[in-house]
Amino acid sequence: MNVILETERLLLRTFTMDDVQLIYELNQDPEVIKYTLDPIKDLNHASEILEKTILPQYVLYNHGRWAVHTKHNLGFIGWCGLKARPERNEIDLGYRFIKSSWGKGYATEAAFASLNYGFNTLQLPRIVGRAMPQNVGSIKVLEKCKMKYIGDDIVDDHPAKTYEAINLRLYD
Repeated sequence: MNVILETERLLLRTFTMDDVQLIYELNQDPEVIKYTLDPIKDLNHASEILEKTILPQYVLYNHGRWAVHTKHNLGFIGWCGLKARPERNEIDLGYRFIKSSWGKGYATEAAFASLNYGFNTLQLPRIVGRAMPQNVGSIKVLEKCKMKYIGDDIVDDHPAKTYEAINLRLYD
């Protein structure tokens, strides 16, 4: 297990091609993907997402979406992390968790750790986070991480509330 971040209750590690089943199962719950609008059709599609979207980020940018496990039993509960969006000239904070882990603060804990990693380790100047306007839970995570609301956008053909965090250390 290649652990990138450790929090009080969580381990965030790089995904591998052995995680196809985890990605597939996470995305089978209609409530989990209700606001992401990106279902994973089958195991081949999950494999393609890992191979073409998730894993290249580690090599190209030294960050990406990381698998999140609870420390107490090493159970997989979802993913969180940073994703380069070169077409938008930004780094995006994202997260997705299994429903049984909702409401326990895991998303906020993992998101906050990801932001700190982006600013303190990678020295990124700015990180954005987005959620569909109806996704109250995700918006609360962004706000608890002290990200500032900067407006509504259409991103990937969907409405989104956009938040940002600025690395103030770079401007001291």
